[in-house]
Amino acid sequence: MYAAGDAVAQVRAGRSLSDALERLETDSSLGAAVQDLAYGTLRNLGLLDALLAELLRKPVKPAVHALLLAALYQLRARPRTSHTTVDQAVRAVSRLEPAAKGLANAVLRNYLRAADALVARCDSDTAHYSYPQWWIDRVRAAWPQHWESILNAGNLHPPMTLRVNRRRLTAEQYLARLGERGIKGELVGGQAILLERPVPIESVPGFGAGEVSIQDAGAQLAAPLLDVRPDMRVLDACAAPGSKSGHILELADCALTALDSDPARVLRISDNLARLGFSARVACGDCSAPAGWWDGGLFERILLDAPCTASGVVKRHPDIKWLRRESDIAQLAATQSRMLDALWQLLAPGGKLLYATCSVFPQENAQTIDIFLARSNAARRLPLAGLEQGQLLPDARHDGFFYALLEKH
Repeated sequence: MYAAGDAVAQVRAGRSLSDALERLETDSSLGAAVQDLAYGTLRNLGLLDALLAELLRKPVKPAVHALLLAALYQLRARPRTSHTTVDQAVRAVSRLEPAAKGLANAVLRNYLRAADALVARCDSDTAHYSYPQWWIDRVRAAWPQHWESILNAGNLHPPMTLRVNRRRLTAEQYLARLGERGIKGELVGGQAILLERPVPIESVPGFGAGEVSIQDAGAQLAAPLLDVRPDMRVLDACAAPGSKSGHILELADCALTALDSDPARVLRISDNLARLGFSARVACGDCSAPAGWWDGGLFERILLDAPCTASGVVKRHPDIKWLRRESDIAQLAATQSRMLDALWQLLAPGGKLLYATCSVFPQENAQTIDIFLARSNAARRLPLAGLEQGQLLPDARHDGFFYALLEKH
């Protein structure tokens, strides 16, 4: 309880949840419980904040507030263990602020006495959907027929999907191997297998040997859409951690350059490719400033998996909902435009550039592409079968992504 509250407090202070959890000193068995509690608290933060506002008569320190949020989530998620939860929470609060021990006990027991009435009073959009109001408004405006399903999908537990390395075996063969291990799954794409329930990575057969990778089904669309052929010069412009680079090389023997601007994440690209048994030119550099890394040769295919709000993957990263600001969208769209302009100069005539984001906000997606096409006479957008307007909306089986395939003529 104490560690989960600490992680939530760090997120409220502006740190990502992954960074916050890495900073905590917990053993592996405790770490899984802490992660589950922290993730659940942040998925439901809108409602939990509203409940705590009803229960508190005056503000408390941020660390105590975060711990009470985690305790409320635990009470809602596991009502049968309420006595243990209250006891653990009170003891955790006493470590932070001994004088607040009685307050914590009263708050949590008052919740248990009047839970239904308290929830009924929390009737704002933010409490109901657990997103900031600006986020709800933007999704509702962009997707009037689907906005509620998009928001609800972001609050689900993420599925675990595998990508079978077709250089080693077929998806059907791997599915049979999973069955032999008692792991249930189903084919959801060419090489994609959706597991019935997530399993530890060490339980995934053949992962270390490069026979399979973990990658969302929606993300697995990128490499096939890029339409890479053998011996092509290919650039994966924002490649870390290397999942899409590996998929590209599984599909075709090509001269791949995998680029990323973060030195630490560049190492992960190399590690991923080594696990799969592939080699590529792995470089650290800013794709919007090619002079620092480009060798002067034009590319026949470019994948730009552009930085974005990541609004389509919040089921995996619930802290994103609370760390993003509405002003981030315009700033990211400007960055995306700079990257498109720079990379377009590196694309050979007749070549294709696949623009991709994991966002559901049109300003980062269709609007960015429309603006680019309006100022580029040499670009045309190609149709993508099965992807209306290029947008894959998130649901229980996959995350949300946007794709636009541009051809240079």
